[in-house]
Amino acid sequence: MSEYGIIIVGGGPAGLTAGLYASRGGLKSLLVERGAFGGQMVNATAVENYPGFPNGISGMDLGSLMQEQASKHGLQTLFTEVSQLVPGPTHRMVTTDGTLEGKAIVIAAGAQYRHLNVPGERQFTGRGVSYCAACDGFFFRDQEVAVVGGGDTAVSDALELTHHARKVYLVHRRDQLRAGQVLAQRAVAESKIEFIWNSVVEEVAGEQMVNALKLRNVESNEQRTLKVAGVFVAVGVVPNSQPFADVLAADDAGSIIVDRDLATSVPGIYAAGDIRQNSPRQVASAVGDGVTAALSALRYVQLRG
Repeated sequence: MSEYGIIIVGGGPAGLTAGLYASRGGLKSLLVERGAFGGQMVNATAVENYPGFPNGISGMDLGSLMQEQASKHGLQTLFTEVSQLVPGPTHRMVTTDGTLEGKAIVIAAGAQYRHLNVPGERQFTGRGVSYCAACDGFFFRDQEVAVVGGGDTAVSDALELTHHARKVYLVHRRDQLRAGQVLAQRAVAESKIEFIWNSVVEEVAGEQMVNALKLRNVESNEQRTLKVAGVFVAVGVVPNSQPFADVLAADDAGSIIVDRDLATSVPGIYAAGDIRQNSPRQVASAVGDGVTAALSALRYVQLRG
């Protein structure tokens, strides 16, 4: 059984930043990741809202650079999947490659965007299908786009896109928004937003890029084709918190509840990035979370002696 000062779960921007700070802090630190370094960021063809890259950078390249920098300062990495977390005086983590022990744990396992699961969605991801208006809205300047969803995120995305797009269609399966009253009133008052009620996406269509959505009215079953250059899917996210669900306090959506130091309900365990409650789900904020969580974990270990 291997023992570490700090174990970080997840190799996205929050986890890689936590690993950098933990290893620079002088503790034997390990980052475990089940996929590719960079997390959801690797799906971004160009990250243009992260400071320091005025011409943008691909998500894959940014993740690779973050991993290289953290490893340079001594961070160890292991590709494996976590199946269970057992809290204790020293926390134990069960993985597919054995059991690890850490005096402190930083959970930065991220979240997955909820998909529509319709034909064309995966095919055109990054080519007109997006899950982040703040990240990709700029690419649709003066074009017509659609947002799918009716909650706070969908309405916020639609409002964000009005700063770039010529027209924004908001497609919602119900006849009224689920978003809060203030957001909903702002959207209704925005002339660039047109609502398509009681409708679902049946297919994302295109050639090299998205050029249309095939919609179906859930009441009449009438079908129509909506010509758009892009579609922003905002039907929720699913935090990757399943291995920790029986151990850490979480909200109804499964996001881990933290305090201002990103401490969870169990001493010595911290959560950072998209997996935590109220995350802005941006690369820059995830990096900030990684710093906060790592410094909190370092203090925790140092105080224990």
